[in-house]
This record gives sequence, structure tokens and C-alpha cells, in this order.
Amino acid sequence: MTFRQSKYLLLALCCLLMLGCNRQKNKTQDTKPTVTPPAFDMDSAYAFVKAQTDFGPRVLGSEAHAKCAQYLVEKLAQYCDTAFSQDFSAHTYDGKSWKAQNIIGSFAPDNPERVVLSSHWDSRPFADHDPIPANREKAIDGANDGASGVAVLLEVARQLQLNRPDIGIDIVLFDAEDYGPKEDDDAPLGEWWGLGSQYWAQHFHKPDYNARYGILLDMVGSPNARFYQESFSVRDAQPVVAKVWGHAYELGYGQNFVNQPGGIITDDHYYVNKYAPFKMIDIIHYDMYSGSGFDPVWHTVNDNIHHIDKNSLDMVGKTLLQVIKNER
Repeated sequence: MTFRQSKYLLLALCCLLMLGCNRQKNKTQDTKPTVTPPAFDMDSAYAFVKAQTDFGPRVLGSEAHAKCAQYLVEKLAQYCDTAFSQDFSAHTYDGKSWKAQNIIGSFAPDNPERVVLSSHWDSRPFADHDPIPANREKAIDGANDGASGVAVLLEVARQLQLNRPDIGIDIVLFDAEDYGPKEDDDAPLGEWWGLGSQYWAQHFHKPDYNARYGILLDMVGSPNARFYQESFSVRDAQPVVAKVWGHAYELGYGQNFVNQPGGIITDDHYYVNKYAPFKMIDIIHYDMYSGSGFDPVWHTVNDNIHHIDKNSLDMVGKTLLQVIKNER
């Protein structure tokens, strides 16, 4: 997950939004499931997080980045009908150019009725929000910020191989999401975040590609995660938000998929919505009481495997599978 002053409204503004909006009734009183949850192995998902972080920080140009890319292509090839990488050049705010790759796995690639599931797989090259100044030039593991969403999607793919969906599914893992300017950098004007999603949405992996909608996962492994309804998602794809949060509620996750507005976040879904012919929503942990709006380990060296909660991975994965199961 990325950050900049123009990227998020300040926490105070988000709080005003939450106080001032005409909110729907928050369904958090009854959290008993009303449906049988789909199969999803939280231990497997956790192992997928660890497999990524074991490579080290997955920053552009690093050996860890190259090895993790190969691992992700191989895993998607194991579960999906097709899997491949989409190579592109990522031009970053500091004037550098990097070899980057979006990684794509598909079920029923010839089915015109499709849903996109996505996350970013790279990690941030600077721990610029670390409380210890000496750590702020270090790269981060990105266990939550990147690897958690990818891990959930790998386990979703493993489950879909066992129980085939009725529609086509594309799993798109975006590269070069998190190499944006540090907060105190005087960067040139430009769209420096979400470079992989910008490229994919303007150069689809198939000609004339389209989908019903997309769902982005970002920072879904926080302990006791709270997923408020991100504001660009509500603005651009409110029916999809209602669908996803509705399925989460029927699974008993009403206290975690909170039926209230959240932050305004320029994440990968923002660029898909800007350039693609379909809309994508964002499932992202948001902490309205923290200074950044995110998990305290966000963009610090402490964003590591020790701060991943299997239960958060579990409820996000089961929610996605419940959504897919109900698509016809």
C-alpha cells in the first residue's frame, strides 16, 4: 500500500466524512453466519505469505524480486489453466527504469464472463515511516503490504482448482505498486504509484479484454482487521461493494467488513477504474484511530511475517470464494 499527501485524505477529514455521511445501519450486532463458508485453508495462506517474505524484500531490481516472480508464476501455473508474466518497463520518480512484470493466472480464459482478483506483489524499497530514523532507508518485507493479498489469492486459486468456478477468473498480481516518493521527497509531478496496474489497464493481456468487475486486496493480514468501504470503490462501483460486504456479513464477518465509509485511497484499483472499461473495488484494512490510517507497521521494517493474522487472511479468502460461488 502506498502513501502521499495527495493520495489519502488526512485522518481528520476521513473522520468528518464518517460523521457527516448519511450512513446505512452498521450490521455488526449479529455476526452469526447464515451460510456454510467455502473451503479455505488459513494455514496454507499463511505459508504463502511466508514463502514470499522468505525471499527478502521484493523490490525492483533485486534478486529477491526475480526469485519471487518465478515462484508466483510457477504457483499460478500449478493451480490455474494458464499463467504467465506481462513484462514492462517501470519508470520511477527518481529517474530510474526497471524491468517489471505483472503476473497473471486465469481460469477458463475463453469464457467472456470474467471477474478480476488482484493484489500487488512488490514491496516498498524504503521504510520511510519507521519510528527509528536509521531504518528509513531500508527495504521492507511487506508481509502485510503486498504479500498478504497475494497469499490469499494463491489459496483462492488452489481452492478454485478443486472446485471450478462457473465464470472466468483472472488473478492479476501487479508489480511496481510501492516504489513511490518518500513523504519528504520533492518528486516531479506524475503518477508514480501503481505502475503495474497503470500498465495493465492500458495494455491488457488479451485484446479487447473486459470483466464484470474487479476486487483488489491490500493489507488484508492485519490482526483484527477492519475493512471499511473505501470511498473510490463506493463512488465507482457501489453495487460491487454492496455485493462483497453482503457476502461477508452472511459469513458472519459483519464486525470486520464494516458497513461504513472508509478512507479515500489511490490504490491500484484507482488506476484500473481510470483506464479500464470495468470497475474495481478495494478491500483494505483501515485504522481510523492511527496517525497514518493504517496498521502501525505500515512502511516500517516491522511489516514482517510476525505481524500477520491467519484469521484475517481466512475471512478475506472465504469472502472472495463466496462472491465467486454466487456468480453465474
